Amino acid sequence: MPEKTFDPATAHSRQAEFSFEVGTRLTAQDGSEMLGRTGTITTPHGQVKTPAFIAVGTKATVKALTPAQVERLGAQAVLANAYHLYLQPGADILDEAGGLGRFMGWDGPTFTDSGGFQVMSLGSGFKKVIDMKSVDQSGPDDAVAPGKERMANVDEDGVWFKSHLDGTKHRFTPEVSMGVQHQIGADVMFAFDELTTLQNSRGYQVESLERTRRWAIRCIAEHFRLTDERAAKPYQALFGVIQGAQYEDLRRKACQDLGSMAFDGFGIGGALEKENLGTIVGWCSQELPENKPRHLLGISEPDDIFTAIENGADTFDCVSPTRVARNSAFYTPNGRFNLSGARYKRDFTPLVEGCDCYACLHFTRAYIHHLYKAKELLSHTLISIHNEHFTVNLVESARQAIENGTFFDYKEKVMSRYYAGKPDPQGNPAA
Repeated sequence: MPEKTFDPATAHSRQAEFSFEVGTRLTAQDGSEMLGRTGTITTPHGQVKTPAFIAVGTKATVKALTPAQVERLGAQAVLANAYHLYLQPGADILDEAGGLGRFMGWDGPTFTDSGGFQVMSLGSGFKKVIDMKSVDQSGPDDAVAPGKERMANVDEDGVWFKSHLDGTKHRFTPEVSMGVQHQIGADVMFAFDELTTLQNSRGYQVESLERTRRWAIRCIAEHFRLTDERAAKPYQALFGVIQGAQYEDLRRKACQDLGSMAFDGFGIGGALEKENLGTIVGWCSQELPENKPRHLLGISEPDDIFTAIENGADTFDCVSPTRVARNSAFYTPNGRFNLSGARYKRDFTPLVEGCDCYACLHFTRAYIHHLYKAKELLSHTLISIHNEHFTVNLVESARQAIENGTFFDYKEKVMSRYYAGKPDPQGNPAA
């Protein structure tokens, strides 16, 4: 096995083609240094100024948006999903096209996640999400959603799973995941890990964490082999994924184990309760190498963003801005509202007064309300542009606030308005 013959702590000569430079440290109001920081990630396709929100383009597209629109709204990078692209159109197609960026017409940096989340979540019948809200360990470790059959089965070597598209059987191992992601060709990719939930027993969490450690070694070995084999391609950075659920000792152990390996950065993933997000990210930031970026998988709400930033997360991603847009929800400094409401039928103001996104500069709430009610797809596009811009700009403003020493003032200003629970002050009353 690779663990016996391969030293995962030895770096590859091409890793210098990817870099991360720490910028300004976040300081507390008493002047002491905190875990948060600004920085710059440098990839073969450009830089990412951090903290940064990475727009999600699951199937090589940010839903309802063109790459030009994504660039205009301010996104620095796009994240696609290895599981979905493996199933459709196939990683070989992207490789033949010249990689993810060229395939989708995006010139900037790109990320792919390993597909592990989708293999486990869809394979358990939970569709797009796994319950991370409660710690109930009374059920079996191989639980499935009610009325569903298990479509993913984990063993030491990898995972057998059935496609959610057509039921065909597939095999993902660390080596297969690395091969798929190398063909997809993103600038940043993630090691294949086993996703657990808050419902798994501690005993299973320990077992799974050790399996993820062994898989991490295999991922690095295969990544370096493919890097040599595909020497003419741009270097792709590999991030290790930190699991351990809600347990401090397991999270710290995972960080110590993977932090000693030759990863280019790290993803903080797996099960974590919202109220413990900052604590868990903080544990990881304390243990992981200071000179490597940390990506938090799957957050976009303002309170989570601020918590993640001040506890050391450098980048994060989430599908929420476009997903909620397709149900007419739009973000404002005063909270999130649904444009489907009757009060917006004659509201001839922009989604947010003063917002400089394309949707707000050119269209009114009344018009987008009409589009949504008429089932016109343009409503999805316009609200998605606004929501992505809102989230990207929120994080960019937080980065600037760290640099000029006003982070906590900025946080208080944003949070006090967004979570005040007041009605939309811009909305006209229903006729």
